[in-house]
Amino acid sequence: MKDPGKTPAFKAADGSMLADSIAETAYLKLGGIEQWVMIRGASVANPVLILLHGGPGMSETTFFRYFNASVLEKTFTVVYWDQRGAGRSFSKDTPEASMTIERFIVDLDELVDAVRGKLDKKKVVILGHSWGSALGTLYAARHPDKVSAYVGTGQTGDLQASERLSYAFVLAEAERRNNRRALKQLHAIGEPPYTSKTIGIQRRWLMRFVGLMRGKSFWQVLRAARSTPESSLRQIPNLFRGAMFSLRTLWSEVSRLNLETAVPELKVPVFFFIGRHDHQVVADTSAAYFEKLIAPSKKLVWFEDSAHMPPFEEAEKFNAKLIELVAPVARAAD
Repeated sequence: MKDPGKTPAFKAADGSMLADSIAETAYLKLGGIEQWVMIRGASVANPVLILLHGGPGMSETTFFRYFNASVLEKTFTVVYWDQRGAGRSFSKDTPEASMTIERFIVDLDELVDAVRGKLDKKKVVILGHSWGSALGTLYAARHPDKVSAYVGTGQTGDLQASERLSYAFVLAEAERRNNRRALKQLHAIGEPPYTSKTIGIQRRWLMRFVGLMRGKSFWQVLRAARSTPESSLRQIPNLFRGAMFSLRTLWSEVSRLNLETAVPELKVPVFFFIGRHDHQVVADTSAAYFEKLIAPSKKLVWFEDSAHMPPFEEAEKFNAKLIELVAPVARAAD
């Protein structure tokens, strides 16, 4: 049996357990394999927020715990999930054939049903980041009866259009900087589409030139996030193994996604929280999808000082907007 680890309980001022709070970690069998899930909230009466990390295969639990949890866990019951093949859910025994978008949608549905049953809720908020935004959009389109609101950040739309623009941007940066090594490698791979190997070359130069986060190093943020109670040095190897495994097995299918055609309409309230300087999932393509997307209500919030990771770059604003805009919608659905 895998050890799910522990997470601190919510305590009242006198040190006693906070009534109606929840702080649990467990391995749940989703889609036939054990997957790691943590549920935390100051009150189980609060609406449920399920976090879908990016990558594919890049667990972001420690990031959300470090930057967002102290605020969000007071307003929502937050569900952290390491997806199939990622983080604590990574296993060398995970069948490669099971790494499909369809399988992830079904895994998520099993998780949603388990959480709804456990917490006695009709609906949940889905928050997807990057690859998680594709998964979340596809899920919300299929199961609107289980979703009170959808929130996308680093939101994918026409992913191939995004990749072309991202390549053009990093190539222009290499030319501006007169970086001959970058120019040689970028010209060698050419314009997308890319394989799971060649995408790494483009992303490496994008990271070096402008990074995933504006004014912050990913490695600085990773070191900070490792101070969270649930983090462990023992998990770091699986964090990177999972990211490499998931990218290799999923990228071919994920890279062909075009949500503009696959999901032209959502029947739930929609919120896009987009970093103005995102060149990983190019912000203009997120905005283009937002404009085309049909929904009963929708709102786009720009994060002017963010690139690809607004939850961690402008955490205070991100948390405030979730509480101001999304929480009332979720409460109304309960």
